[in-house]
Amino acid sequence: MRDATRQRQKSAKRATPDSAGADEAGTLFRQAIGEVRPLARNEETATEARKPVPQARQFEIDEAAVREELLSGPFDPGSIEMGDEILYLKPGHPARLLKQLRRGHFSIQAEIDLHQMSVAVARAAVAGFIDEAIRHREYCVRIVHGKGLRSAARGPVVKRMTEQLLRRRNDVVAFASALPAQGGTGAVLVLLQRD
Repeated sequence: MRDATRQRQKSAKRATPDSAGADEAGTLFRQAIGEVRPLARNEETATEARKPVPQARQFEIDEAAVREELLSGPFDPGSIEMGDEILYLKPGHPARLLKQLRRGHFSIQAEIDLHQMSVAVARAAVAGFIDEAIRHREYCVRIVHGKGLRSAARGPVVKRMTEQLLRRRNDVVAFASALPAQGGTGAVLVLLQRD
């Protein structure tokens, strides 16, 4: 008797409105679609198509454009770095200070351009400029001394004078040639002693 009761309960569970509706929907769908036959398997579509080898077309276009620009553009001798980079760090100061100066981590607060000045005039201008910068608490300055392109065999005389003058001053902590965007070897960034 228990078996018969369990069998009826299982049958009743199977015949719930949801399952009855699903069977009815499936029957209606099959009637609407009609007879179905499986497609024949095509062996060509079953294999994976080979992917083309990637080509860096934009890279090739860019490289060709650079070559063309270099060969066809006017030559500017001022774009070539003349002379060596100058560096100095006052003894007793950490090396990271010079590294930060070279990388442009300090904000330039004042600058002077020595172009068209004789060595004597430039010397006086640099000394006065540094004194004025310290007086106004401007501790990172730029001195544009030029690359010496017009000095011919004598080389960059104003640059050499600037380097020697800066090395002798007690209020100069460090200096380094500027970043290319700031004048490169034609300018020097100077870090001055704070009070």
